[in-house]
Amino acid sequence: MEKRRLGSNGEAVSVVGFGAWPIGGGMGAVEEKQAVRTVHAALDHGITLIDTAEAYRHSESFLGAALTDGRRNRVFLATKASFDFSPAGIRAALESSLRNLRTDRLDLYQLHRWDPSRSVEESMGELARLKEEGKVRFIGISNFTVDQTRRAAKTTRVDSTQPAYNMFDRDIESDLIPYCAAQGIGILAHSVFAKGLLTGKYRPDHTFALDDERSSMPRFQGRRFREYLERAGRLKTVAQGLGVTLVQLALAWVLRDPTVTCALAGAKSPEQVAEQAKAAELRLDDPTINLIESILA
Repeated sequence: MEKRRLGSNGEAVSVVGFGAWPIGGGMGAVEEKQAVRTVHAALDHGITLIDTAEAYRHSESFLGAALTDGRRNRVFLATKASFDFSPAGIRAALESSLRNLRTDRLDLYQLHRWDPSRSVEESMGELARLKEEGKVRFIGISNFTVDQTRRAAKTTRVDSTQPAYNMFDRDIESDLIPYCAAQGIGILAHSVFAKGLLTGKYRPDHTFALDDERSSMPRFQGRRFREYLERAGRLKTVAQGLGVTLVQLALAWVLRDPTVTCALAGAKSPEQVAEQAKAAELRLDDPTINLIESILA
């Protein structure tokens, strides 16, 4: 699989990454054995970057069970502090993650979100100390605006940022992507399928289970849901014309910009992983990109 360097000073990682929120149960329950098989399939298909978080329910412990027998050394493992961004809270979260993931180091440790009640300088300073201690190799942030990213970067080197980015969510194109390109900050794009809208799986009458986060999200309800699915249907037609799936088209579209290091794809089964991994080979030509733009306009 193609690899790209995570920022100007980072490691080369697979362009398709494994986003571990779905196996944690946030989009419906997944059994541990199924989660382990899915992670193993990701490794078998050349995926080297795995991203999880303190907040991803069972995700870290399932990954810990999957990355045994030398598999840990085959991956670039990333997780996030999700709740308490005080220095003590970050350190406690890190130690918990290390236990759950059954490892003594993290390749990338990230702040899960901007916390307006907390000094980002304190939070970033603690990440820098963890890096100095050898517990963390690289430092990242997640869901930060470009202004928040600039402020975080004043305290210590920011190696990566993790924003939502997909055909329906493109706010970062105007400011964050150019800033990261100029500063040598890697981009790990999450929600590349718009939480399922860009998979071609759903009909307008679909009802999400109560344990699925989408059951309470406005864009998955009523008229808005129908409008998104109508547009996704037109994109699916484009994908079929290329001989690929909508999932593969969505991933290739995110990766069309070389500033994006890795597209994080969530999967619940080995079959989904196999489909996603093939997107690394897909290149979109200008006419196809222009056609997609006309649908998204």
